[in-house]
Amino acid sequence: MKSDILKKRPEMVPNRSLFKALGYTDEEIDRPLIGVVCAKSDIVPGHQQLDRIADAVKTGILMNGGTPIVVPAIGVCDGIAMGHEGMKYSLVTRELIADSVECMAKAHAFDGLVLIPNCDKIVPGMLMGACRLNLPTIVCSGGPMLAGHVNGKKTSLSSTFEAVGKYLSGQITEEELAEIEDHSCPGCGSCSGMYTANSMNCMCESLGIALPGHGTIPAVYADRTRLAKKSGMKIMDLVRADVKIRDIINDKSFRNALTMDMALGCSTNTMLHLPAIAHEAGVKINLEMANEISNKTPNLCHLAPAGHTYMEELNEAGGISAVMMELSKIPGALNLDLPTVTGKTIRENIKNAKNRNPEIIRTIDNPYSKTGGIAVLKGNLAPDGCVVKRGAVAPNMLVHTCTAKCYNSEEEAIAAIDGGKIQKGDIVVIRYEGPKGGPGMREMLAPTSRLAGMGLDKDVALITDGRFSGATRGASIGHVSPEAAEGGLIGLVEDGDQIHIDMINCTIELLVSDEVLAERRKNFKMVLKPVTGYLKRYRKLVTSASTGAIFNED
Repeated sequence: MKSDILKKRPEMVPNRSLFKALGYTDEEIDRPLIGVVCAKSDIVPGHQQLDRIADAVKTGILMNGGTPIVVPAIGVCDGIAMGHEGMKYSLVTRELIADSVECMAKAHAFDGLVLIPNCDKIVPGMLMGACRLNLPTIVCSGGPMLAGHVNGKKTSLSSTFEAVGKYLSGQITEEELAEIEDHSCPGCGSCSGMYTANSMNCMCESLGIALPGHGTIPAVYADRTRLAKKSGMKIMDLVRADVKIRDIINDKSFRNALTMDMALGCSTNTMLHLPAIAHEAGVKINLEMANEISNKTPNLCHLAPAGHTYMEELNEAGGISAVMMELSKIPGALNLDLPTVTGKTIRENIKNAKNRNPEIIRTIDNPYSKTGGIAVLKGNLAPDGCVVKRGAVAPNMLVHTCTAKCYNSEEEAIAAIDGGKIQKGDIVVIRYEGPKGGPGMREMLAPTSRLAGMGLDKDVALITDGRFSGATRGASIGHVSPEAAEGGLIGLVEDGDQIHIDMINCTIELLVSDEVLAERRKNFKMVLKPVTGYLKRYRKLVTSASTGAIFNED
């Protein structure tokens, strides 16, 4: 065991004396030391209850002969950070979290890890660190929030953002806006739609590094506490069998995850996080793989924001196991013989799964679409690719030509939308919001939801070298690569230019001649926003969105 370096040598008496200072007995020190990495905080609704999950995990570890040691991880609440400079500090924390997991586990010679995240960047950040370490590892998140209720209808966080657009366009009163504010997010958990947090937690289950039910059991259910206890017990089995995270995560399991991504209609942010996790695991994922898999994977789920159902309903319908069972009816869609943290294969895990609601989880004979929920578009405007949640796009917007309205920041775009400057047939071009240009690649739920609230989401597109939230719906195209701050063509687009988008054939073209573009490039002046502190270091190290916005290791 890794921790033997602390236990077996007399010269480690000083080290063990500090364990004694913490109150550990000889018996506890002699057992496997399990790092319980917990992102508990009082600023993230998804993380507020993680101390309860950590306590349950600790119970499970103790029940099965281990010694749990809780260590912290940071986490930004994207919803609270949204719409101001705070969002620049969201994606950038992914690398900090990965580094901290590595540092804490190496420094204290942990024998295994239980990761307790719940929200957006925290899940992939912890996984990236764990893949570097290659220890026995299991993920046990805090679970999704229940849906809210307003005027007898279920609702969620995305509804609150869209309500602002409705209010600004005179569709609802200030009192109605307050009602939505008060009742859309009823309690703890990751926000209740198939946004980034829940997408990544479902990916963990699809990868086989979390127990069945992990992606969908609501935060407030007793089932979630039992799952945490079982996760604590199971990590001890993994440690004793020396089953490491990279024994479970491999190229085949990532293909499974991408397939499930398309079937579930997950957040476009998975196209940043899965490649970044794969990179740390020594696996190569590229955007071409995403389209290849999407082309042969039916979209079976339309959770919010694509539809009007929520994570609790996916859980009631049978959860991720039921979706995998449904996909398994397509020969070769999933590799069912891969190992998982249960000690069983995927095939064994899902053998008793049932689709209890074919409206929530469509059958393969009745999908929402024959292709997956995400598409990667390429063309002169994005030679290295850009990403759209195709499953949340109105049919009339899948293929269309639109007129550019250009802005060099999210704030400029919001001001134009609120000022009534965006018309039907426009495409809002938001640049200098990429990994380097932002820096930090902000999610921009405010402009997309404003347009949706104003009823323009079926007539106006958006495109950016930044990101869109998992709560975004409509023709919102993000991750344009190369970004404007790296000389990408998006920086040369001018008001009035025509852009042709084809989400069926996965192309995007700026309809401006090469001669005109060459002339524009002669006069091109890059807009680099001044930054200090961590953002300055981040800008120097971060790579393109097309590679997962990982750090340049050179």
